[in-house]
Amino acid sequence: MKKRIGFVGVGRMGANMARRLEEIGWPVTAIYEVRANAARSLARELHAEACGKLARVTELSDIIITVVTDDNAMELIFAGKKDNLLIGARGKVFINCATISPAMHVRVEKLARRAGAETLEACMASSITQAREGTLYLMCGGKERTFHKVKPLLKDLSTSLRYVGPTGRAAQVKALVNMVMNINTAGLAEGLALGDALGLDLAMLREVFSQTGANSRVLQTDGEDMQNREHSCFFSASHAAKDSGIALALSKKTKLNLPLAAATYKQFRRLVQLGLGELDKSGIAELTFKNRAPRRKK
Repeated sequence: MKKRIGFVGVGRMGANMARRLEEIGWPVTAIYEVRANAARSLARELHAEACGKLARVTELSDIIITVVTDDNAMELIFAGKKDNLLIGARGKVFINCATISPAMHVRVEKLARRAGAETLEACMASSITQAREGTLYLMCGGKERTFHKVKPLLKDLSTSLRYVGPTGRAAQVKALVNMVMNINTAGLAEGLALGDALGLDLAMLREVFSQTGANSRVLQTDGEDMQNREHSCFFSASHAAKDSGIALALSKKTKLNLPLAAATYKQFRRLVQLGLGELDKSGIAELTFKNRAPRRKK
């Protein structure tokens, strides 16, 4: 029989991962989300229990998948004083998918080991559509035996699955992936903005970019959206800022200067400070195109 699956954090990614697993026969038994209405709605859809306590998720599940926002959220769900996932966690496996610092993954692994549980990083380099379709790109870190134990589940969520080493390594790789993606996004926004200011046809310019050294994955995903000011969120500006910040923190530890990463981080932070952090990362174009003066959201 397939293991029972619990989810903690059912935003855009977590909810669609849960839908995917339930659809192909994995028993999704428990849902926890700080937004209680979202937890209840998804639980009804998947015939699961909307849990009011983190410990209840652990009780009802064999494998718990966490998709939370940042280090503070991870600390709360694994080390909260009155309620946390490690209460009664002996024998359980936690698959942690959020983009958080490598140090937090290491801390959670140590806490889980003391509780008799196992953890695995499963960092995602994909978007909402891939979560729903089970075509994620997953980079995994932790004990190799734990990776193989949950590999059947991970394969049902992904088309590309890579074990990269001990705990913390996958988070390092993911931080670099997103750092480079963010730099590419900022560069594309500036290229299109300058083309627009010169009066060039942007559809033509995007086509030329796609056939030359200016091509990139973000050109495919974000180029037209930047042109049309369509910033419906698939990967938010606030997450872009967070992830570039993680990479910059790693660069400080290695005493490496990363001026492009620093400039990109500053741009995404500016969007957040303007109250526009929930725009898609393509929203960075609002800071570069002429006559697009972003205003702080009320």
